[in-house]
Amino acid sequence: MSGRWADAFARVPTLLAAHVELCLAALVLAILVSVPLSIWASRSERVAGVVLTIASIVQTIPTLALLALFYPLLLALRSVTGDWLTPLGFLPALMALTLYALLPIIRNSVTGITGVAPAMTEAADGVGMTPWQKLRWVEAPLAAPTIMAGIRTAAVWTIGIATLATTVGQTSLGDLIFAGLQTQNFTLVLAGCIASAGLALVTDQLLGLIQRGIAQRSRWKIWLALGLIAAGLLAALAPRLIPSGDDRPIVTVGAKAFTEQYILARVVGIQLERAGYRVEYKEGLGSGVVFKALTTGSVDAYVDYAGTIWANEMNREKPIPRDAMRDAIAKWVAETYGIKLVGALGFENAYAIAVRQKEADGGLRTLDDLARRSPGLNFGADLDFLERPEWAQLKAAYPIRFASLRSYDPTFMYAALASGQVDAISAFTSDGRIAKENFVTLEDPKGVLPNYDAILMVAPEYADDARFIAALQPLIGAINVDLMRRANYMVDRDEDKATPEEAARWLLAQTGIEE
Repeated sequence: MSGRWADAFARVPTLLAAHVELCLAALVLAILVSVPLSIWASRSERVAGVVLTIASIVQTIPTLALLALFYPLLLALRSVTGDWLTPLGFLPALMALTLYALLPIIRNSVTGITGVAPAMTEAADGVGMTPWQKLRWVEAPLAAPTIMAGIRTAAVWTIGIATLATTVGQTSLGDLIFAGLQTQNFTLVLAGCIASAGLALVTDQLLGLIQRGIAQRSRWKIWLALGLIAAGLLAALAPRLIPSGDDRPIVTVGAKAFTEQYILARVVGIQLERAGYRVEYKEGLGSGVVFKALTTGSVDAYVDYAGTIWANEMNREKPIPRDAMRDAIAKWVAETYGIKLVGALGFENAYAIAVRQKEADGGLRTLDDLARRSPGLNFGADLDFLERPEWAQLKAAYPIRFASLRSYDPTFMYAALASGQVDAISAFTSDGRIAKENFVTLEDPKGVLPNYDAILMVAPEYADDARFIAALQPLIGAINVDLMRRANYMVDRDEDKATPEEAARWLLAQTGIEE
């Protein structure tokens, strides 16, 4: 096995443990909710209609949307119930997966119970069985294979959908898939897919064995499957059950969903590990989510950008000089949330509109030029940009009316511009692919877009922790935009790719922080 494959699969055991833990909890919770509801629904057509309709409606909600909706809901509940309720990570993922698992279990259970031959239930009534005895001794055994088929379907769905839990900060096998997509490391993507698919297939076969054992009244099949499931669970959860012997304090570093953030998260993590902390990562988070995670302590440190905080969190429309903006942000986050802005890393990753060289040579140089030509052009943006205040401010300042708007994962946005799928994109100025593809960023003569200095922020819990702050202080002012572009390109290029960890160590070596 090559080094890249070995590195990818070395991460699987820990992620698999978290994935199994989440899926098992969601499936058990779904069974506990579904079975009583199904028994009730099997006794009343009206109840069955209501229950199945609600479960079906839940199933129509896109999984990502359902995960995202639980975040503000739990955040609102947290303000009432206190800090014990965490709006990110395990809880929102558990709630979303449980809801998704309800429909197949309820539908199969109702079908199984109502499908019992009338002669059997009449015979039970005839010998004087109570409703509970009839359910226990007649209906449940006959309906069990059908109910088991529903549980089997729910289990496979849950294992697959759980990969999306990464987007709300829950560790899962999706971490490999999302990290691989963002950094174009398809070894990671395949490792995540293979592990997730393998888990689903094994689970499906073992639950299928139980289903056949029930249908054939074969106890050895049932016990064999249960034994294998128990052994599998113990093996998968071993990384969590066996104490690591590492008593270092655990801190969490957050990151958004693009290459630079994966690298910077490792840069921050490496510094904290050198200071004696044990570091975990929550990566692939949206802009708003990662900032809220910092305010609630779900994330202890991460790198954001001044313009993002200024426009998105502070709702300020007019840019001001960068030093004044940074001071204003530091004061606002400290007074509002108790967050400490440690400082700026030294480079700016601004939003800019980029076009191909040939369009620039044809006279497309400024956003005014772009506005005049926009009705005949197609625009591509990263997943956040079209919903951000900067886009609204840009359209208000320049009469931009593109023929079409498309959203892309940042990894594929540059490829879309290079291939001609779109004519302009919302580029990141520190991205190495701008120079590599010979793209041109357009001038902003009206100064609408704010500056985006990379700023390092720390959660309230560590704002006054001298050791924590001292570990991060060497990063302040240490990374210029050229170094950041080169580090980004080490990960984003097609050949001789580096991992974010390797790029982070290279970056630290170039700055002289790490020898």
